[in-house]
Amino acid sequence: MTQTWIILGATSSMARAMARRLAKDGARLLLCGRDMDDLAASAVDCLARGAASAEALRFDARDHATFAPIIDKAASEEGEINCAVFVGSMPDQAEIDADPALLDGVVQDSYIGPATFLTLLAPHIESRARGTVVGVTSVAGDRGRIGNYVYGSAKAGFATYLSGLRNRLTRAGGHVVTVKPGFVDTAMTWGIEGMFLVATPDAVAKDIMRAVAKKRNVIYTPFFWRYIMLIIRHIPEFIFKKMSI
Repeated sequence: MTQTWIILGATSSMARAMARRLAKDGARLLLCGRDMDDLAASAVDCLARGAASAEALRFDARDHATFAPIIDKAASEEGEINCAVFVGSMPDQAEIDADPALLDGVVQDSYIGPATFLTLLAPHIESRARGTVVGVTSVAGDRGRIGNYVYGSAKAGFATYLSGLRNRLTRAGGHVVTVKPGFVDTAMTWGIEGMFLVATPDAVAKDIMRAVAKKRNVIYTPFFWRYIMLIIRHIPEFIFKKMSI
């Protein structure tokens, strides 16, 4: 049976790469974001690649009124409902330090908005006794670092939310995959100094699709970030607080 996939933040490079892979599998796609012209172009591209259908819908993590139309559209389709969340924002930490009002937007984009949407969607997955949620967090959430601790804390909160949601949906036949990318070549990371081992969006999408098929719980992508973050998490605090990583 054809699957419906809601993709939040569908204009991001990683989301676009995943949508193209889902299109080749003949999925129904709801491409959701703020740039409607970009989303419409992506929908045409996905249809050309084999999607059963592809529709552009407005989603704004800071405007909860945009949530219900997306969920209602997905619920009107037969079969499995799935959702992949690529939403988030990452202003420079120095900008947030200079203007703390920016903190609210980061938390809305990276945690509150996505968590609220998934909480509204969860009953539909439970009622159908199947469905997958892919939540993209970040290795930045594994430990607070001086360069992006506001963004990292929001992603850490979202990761904890996904863990609880996984516990909930598993009991009803659903599943949740938590994805923790390292450095990825996207608009969010352009111009950031000190990046290394940068992955392509398509490589990340490939890892996500594999994780969905195998019902993995938590993945790091590329895989070696699991070991990098294992080391970082175990650096003693009295040393870590003196480091500039």
